[in-house]
Amino acid sequence: MTLPARDEQKLFSIEFIMLNVIIFFSFCNMAVFYSFFDYLARIGIPVAWRGFLLGLEPMSAFLLRLAAVPLLHAKNAVAAMIAALIVIMVVLFSYGWVVTVQGLIILRVIHGAAFVLLVSAAMALVVYFIPKEKSGQGFGFISVSVLVPYAMMPLITESLKGYTQNEAQIYRGVTILAIPALLLLVMLQKRLKNALSGVEGVLVKRPKIDEIRRNLKAPRIPLLLLVNLFIYFSYATVFYFLKGYAAVSSITEVGWFFTIATLVMIALRLAGGLFFDKIDKTRMLQVFMFLLVPCFVLLGHTIGNSMLYLMAGYYGLCIGFILPLLNGLLFDVSAPQLRGVNVNLALFAMDAGFFISPYLGGALIASGHSFGFLFTLCAGIIFLNVVLLIVLGSLKVKPATTEWRSF
Repeated sequence: MTLPARDEQKLFSIEFIMLNVIIFFSFCNMAVFYSFFDYLARIGIPVAWRGFLLGLEPMSAFLLRLAAVPLLHAKNAVAAMIAALIVIMVVLFSYGWVVTVQGLIILRVIHGAAFVLLVSAAMALVVYFIPKEKSGQGFGFISVSVLVPYAMMPLITESLKGYTQNEAQIYRGVTILAIPALLLLVMLQKRLKNALSGVEGVLVKRPKIDEIRRNLKAPRIPLLLLVNLFIYFSYATVFYFLKGYAAVSSITEVGWFFTIATLVMIALRLAGGLFFDKIDKTRMLQVFMFLLVPCFVLLGHTIGNSMLYLMAGYYGLCIGFILPLLNGLLFDVSAPQLRGVNVNLALFAMDAGFFISPYLGGALIASGHSFGFLFTLCAGIIFLNVVLLIVLGSLKVKPATTEWRSF
């Protein structure tokens, strides 16, 4: 059977735009938790529990995403997203009432489970509306939908703090952002039914376990997933430990590092989206991954805010190219009915990186190693990524077939 005409259509379809708006509202409800650690202190949670509770939501995502990946597909994704949004609204309302460690453990696990269901379902669906020849531009646009909330919500939260008793009231307030997402999902159902009509069932139904096993035996897929794990581990290390490095150096404006880096990433993906699909993704990934190696080395020797701002731009430029190209390449080498599975496996690798980094990094710092050592370790890991990408480029590229039999 021939791959549906979707691969020959435009990227910015109504369905693709609506799904990105839904992803944007979904991440707004998560980005508001940037100050959760301070909130736990204000409600009297013992210090020994604060880091655990902070990391419990990504830990839940890490543990639950693998269970969700084989179950989600285009035909059940909308129902899963609606259910997840309703649970998230209930959870957000509950934060002000649940103030014990035991209660917050349950709440964070439920929150993590609902969020991983929401994002996994959204990714399983949105990949269907990305033409293969525009995969880099498509994932660049999706990443903007994810990044903008993290640049926007902290500023909004800070401006609202003076008008609220604590963050719990803000958490309740942002539930209103789930309402337009729910309305768009309801509106999208009929359009999706029409869009998916006439498509071979194997492309929109749940993949069989045997298909997933064969998928993971193809060398390019596990190689790219390993590259994802290493880049997100390094990314998370900067996120979690740059503030600690600032405390023992002359840096005072760590927040601006993330703001500048995020703005560079967004600008690059908006301005260079078309460029992502006109280049050799593997070769360009090798180049920018190699450029990222000295960036991590220099991070551990950054002196003063001026140098920090330059490093932020450098870092944002490299990451801004790497992440959409990496997702686009994984999409390109995936069989059509397994694109959603592989994109969600890449998200699992991201969860793993954000889960492992604070524990391994914290253990290294506790054992007497410096923050500079930690960033240099990441430089070594990124160099290993360069090697993996060279190996990937040396493999014979056999394009994903467009002919599939029903299994």
